[in-house]
Amino acid sequence: MEPTSILLFFHSLLRWAVLLAVALAGSTALAGWLRNGPVITWQRSVSIWAMVLCQVQLGVGLALYVTRFGAISRMLPDAERYWKFEHLGAMLLAVALVTAGRLMARNAQTERGKHLRVAVFYLLALVLMLAMIPWPFTRMGDGRGWL
Repeated sequence: MEPTSILLFFHSLLRWAVLLAVALAGSTALAGWLRNGPVITWQRSVSIWAMVLCQVQLGVGLALYVTRFGAISRMLPDAERYWKFEHLGAMLLAVALVTAGRLMARNAQTERGKHLRVAVFYLLALVLMLAMIPWPFTRMGDGRGWL
């Protein structure tokens, strides 16, 4: 197995942990905001883990991008544009949203404000991630499989 395929497998596998953590953190924060409850320790931990997983996923993705750059430049124009700009840019923005949401929640004055910041930023990032993942049923993910 070559290093690029190992990176790709780990990147694809880690995607599920990232999606689960971001969805859990965002939805529990939204529920906390709606019920005006305090931020519970496990909720804070999930939001931190989601941010850390996003950062790790970004690192693996950038390593994969650098190692496969030559292969990307030999792709068809649509695929090249997708991998060079759309996927990379959207995922950078999603990780930035998660990181900003966590940092802004940490500095919020009220518990309700902390919940709101995590909910908004994490759920926006989740929508962006879900839209830009090359799923097997999309044109860019055709033949890639679920893992």
